[in-house]
Amino acid sequence: MRNKLVVLAIVVASCFAYTKLMARVGSGSPPPDAPLEQRADLIRIYKSERRMVLLRGDAPISTYRISLGTAADAGPKQREGDERTPEGRYEIDWRNPKSMAYLSLHISYPNPDDRRNAEAGGFPAGGDIMIHGLPNGWGLFGNVHHLWDWTDGCVAVTNSEMRDIWARVPNHAPIEIMP
Repeated sequence: MRNKLVVLAIVVASCFAYTKLMARVGSGSPPPDAPLEQRADLIRIYKSERRMVLLRGDAPISTYRISLGTAADAGPKQREGDERTPEGRYEIDWRNPKSMAYLSLHISYPNPDDRRNAEAGGFPAGGDIMIHGLPNGWGLFGNVHHLWDWTDGCVAVTNSEMRDIWARVPNHAPIEIMP
């Protein structure tokens, strides 16, 4: 039994070290922007359906299965560390090609109401809510990540989907996150 615990500890430590190393390496080169007619002017997320839709006008141009924060079904994000995914209207306010997960688009959470509500409860609102791919170095797991919600409140897709989203979503695109 002791040997199994030692092997398990080594495996866990190795996975942790690998993840930390790959986070420093980064995502690689982002894709070029999609042609204008293929770019989204709205992102809509349906948390209960685990679905994200890119829209141009009223027409869907792409749909993705997503994973959310581990407590996403407990309602909207209320404070830092609650592992919930926000709900409401935000925008994509910056992007990170060198994030610890494969590419990432930042969601403008918290808005002033989110901040006020968290502070009224005596908590910081949190932040760093992103749309991102899998952690760097773990892309081989692809669609397996859809089996459970595993983020700290972010919206996760596969790496190939993230390349498509990155190319199609311009900065300042609005995002609506529905229950």
